[in-house]
Amino acid sequence: MSVSLERIVVEPKTPATAVVIWLHGLGDSGAGFAPIVPALGLPTDHAIRFIFPHAPEQAVTINGGYVMRAWYDIKSMDLHDRADMQGVLVSEKMVAALINEQIAAGIASQRIVLAGFSQGGVMSLFCGLRFPESLAGIMALSCYLPTGDVLPTELSTANRNTPILQQHGLQDDVVPLSAGTLAKEALIAGGYNVTWQTYPMPHSVIPAQLKEISKWLLQRFEM
Repeated sequence: MSVSLERIVVEPKTPATAVVIWLHGLGDSGAGFAPIVPALGLPTDHAIRFIFPHAPEQAVTINGGYVMRAWYDIKSMDLHDRADMQGVLVSEKMVAALINEQIAAGIASQRIVLAGFSQGGVMSLFCGLRFPESLAGIMALSCYLPTGDVLPTELSTANRNTPILQQHGLQDDVVPLSAGTLAKEALIAGGYNVTWQTYPMPHSVIPAQLKEISKWLLQRFEM
């Protein structure tokens, strides 16, 4: 049985007709990104529910086994052996359960965007590509594919045409630009609909990005 993820929920002023599930990075929590909602500058009458789940706490190998919020263990800095795939699969079930919870609450899957930053972006790509129902979009910020330079197995045909927004910092010293580029190239080679944007920034999110994210979300939800 999947563990229900604790989360912060930011409701719109009008009844929600769309949902963004935003996954945080290593050692952070949903609280790290919840303040981003007003910064997006969305129309005041938007109907998007934002959900910021907290990853479970677990020991992280590259941080000396220190326990922190993480979607999976990071075993090394080698891109091809960075993600603990068993942990990725466990978190995938929890993220999928959260998506299904929103579907059960009346939000169609085609009105749900799965987003994430860093380790959360890794999960948004992995889960989104494999989720069995069509999503509105997948947003992957400053991240990589957990499977390195190849696409995951058991890809979902339902999300073959789902728009993917990838953004990455040119000065990222945590997840190198090359790692994001490898993911982009694998996705494009696989026939996916990728929008790739880079910014003069380190491993972070800047205002220029938020403008593009806001525009992209409004396009996904036709608002």
